[in-house]
Amino acid sequence: MDELMEFLEELHPDVDYETCDTLIDDGILDSFDIISIISEVADMFDVTISAEYIVPENFNSAQALYDLITYLEDEG
Repeated sequence: MDELMEFLEELHPDVDYETCDTLIDDGILDSFDIISIISEVADMFDVTISAEYIVPENFNSAQALYDLITYLEDEG
């Protein structure tokens, strides 16, 4: 989770990723951010986020994203 948080904080340093659960709903993350996150997650965690998992609820918070990564690692 620390690696993910470091990357997210580099992406948008002004966001409190510990508490924010509306990253998509509030427009904090845009489509370019999502692509960057998907690419970085692939490199960091060696998992592929396929199209079926690219839904707002998986990207609305750092915890939701980390839960998705953990799920994909377990599935892999």
